[in-house]
Amino acid sequence: MLRLTDIKLPLDHADDALPAAIRAKLGIAPEALRSFSVFRRGYDARKRGAIALIYTLDVEVADEAALLARHADDRHVQPTPDTDYKFVAQAPARLEHRPIVIGFGPCGIFAALILAQSGFRPIVLERGKAVRERTRDTWDLWRKRELHPDSNVQFGEGGAGTFSDGKLHSQIRDTRHHGRKVLAEFVKAGAPEEILYVSKPHIGTFRLVTMVENMRGTIEELGGEIRFDQRVDDLLVETGAHGERHVRGVRLAGGGELRSDHVVLALGHSARDTFEMLHARGVYVEAKPFSIGFRVEHPQSLIDQARFGPQAGHPILGAADYKLVHHGKDGRSVYSFCMCPGGTVVAATSEPGRVVTNGMSQYSRNERNANAALVCDIRPADYATYGEGPLAGIALQRHWEANAFRMGGGDYSAPGQRVGDFLAGKASRAFGDVLPSYQPGVRLTDLSSALPDYAVAAIRAAIPAFDRQIRGYALPDAMLTGVETRTSSPVRIRRDDGDLQSLNTRGLYPAGEGAGYAGGILSAAVDGIRVAEAVALSITPRERA
Repeated sequence: MLRLTDIKLPLDHADDALPAAIRAKLGIAPEALRSFSVFRRGYDARKRGAIALIYTLDVEVADEAALLARHADDRHVQPTPDTDYKFVAQAPARLEHRPIVIGFGPCGIFAALILAQSGFRPIVLERGKAVRERTRDTWDLWRKRELHPDSNVQFGEGGAGTFSDGKLHSQIRDTRHHGRKVLAEFVKAGAPEEILYVSKPHIGTFRLVTMVENMRGTIEELGGEIRFDQRVDDLLVETGAHGERHVRGVRLAGGGELRSDHVVLALGHSARDTFEMLHARGVYVEAKPFSIGFRVEHPQSLIDQARFGPQAGHPILGAADYKLVHHGKDGRSVYSFCMCPGGTVVAATSEPGRVVTNGMSQYSRNERNANAALVCDIRPADYATYGEGPLAGIALQRHWEANAFRMGGGDYSAPGQRVGDFLAGKASRAFGDVLPSYQPGVRLTDLSSALPDYAVAAIRAAIPAFDRQIRGYALPDAMLTGVETRTSSPVRIRRDDGDLQSLNTRGLYPAGEGAGYAGGILSAAVDGIRVAEAVALSITPRERA
């Protein structure tokens, strides 16, 4: 088959426009086109009112070799690559110790799935609850102000990605097409087939719940085990005669131990107690940059009109998103993150006495407000005020989350402010036309004391700059809600670039967001696949598939 890229057509093109465009591109007669399928469909919205769809197509034609030769100098006509997933190894007939996966978010799910599909019968240890129980616990915070520290937006089956927009696009380098494997497994688990071809696929929270359950069932059918309410409190580490360290299992919060020579750390970015345990146990951990800021909410109709103009509301386009960045004079960047069209701002803390915000959308993306994180980069040098060592970034996060809890009134309400008042440096006294969606509630205040001075100044400078890109972004009644601190992990658990094992503890495989190697559902899932392959090859180095 041939892959054709950059095929542009009008937004409302006729059904027969695609085969006509293929024939025109290749210069072939109608009978030479046998079949085609859409591999990717995106859009170019740079010209308001003249939005074009951009297709990548896989085409079956007569005399493919001759067409390839004729278009040898055209990078938009190439052989279709093989994107089918290839397993790297299969489990031996006898397996002395089963691999352990700690965490059952996107990274842990796919690490466990690949290991199970390869016959290794992994044991998954998840500190939180199964996804439906976890959903009820999460609603307890949103509706009743009752926090469950091990069952919330951050912890439990599905990980933090379950309560999100379910965005499945990423900019990772993926030469082995692991992302395609992720999308295919999601479709098998109940995701809409369109995620295989739309340029910015998303699923939404409600669908993710059912999908996660279905994937758990697949892993269990293949011999894997998922054990909930199982927090890992320690590693069992053996030190050899020459000082080499090797993991030999884990110790659980209840006191039990599990033996294993291969442990995958598929932690989320909020597993702070586990980071502390790893550091105390001597596992190599280092501080890494992350970002903090606010959630900003605008009317979704404003964003749609600014991005799409007269074609706003078109069913193919759906609710508009955006991605913005501003580089300040002091070298700090402010950028939008985790933009959720037609969604809500949610309470996302995992520790008592702290307020954390995040964003989520359903598949329909039909809520009134658009929301996004508006965050400023934080560097390890900024941590010195809050502590020393690789965990100082956690201390910084905790400081500002506890401050937000106090500013919100001490009942898990969040502090908030209208954008116009924030830019003017005065406290908000009343809501405007944009009502905040955060539950359990927002308390109006002055957010100038909700973040470090440099972050407040950087965000104040960025909003007018963003208004020049999206007209209305500095809308005085737009809402800021604080604070967003969990954009990414504040640490990196360093691993070898080759075998993906911890730099100083063999058999330990740091993976995903918590380890500092992913950012989002798709990249975390892909990293889970990579680590599962490394585990499989470590166990069966001579039995490659």
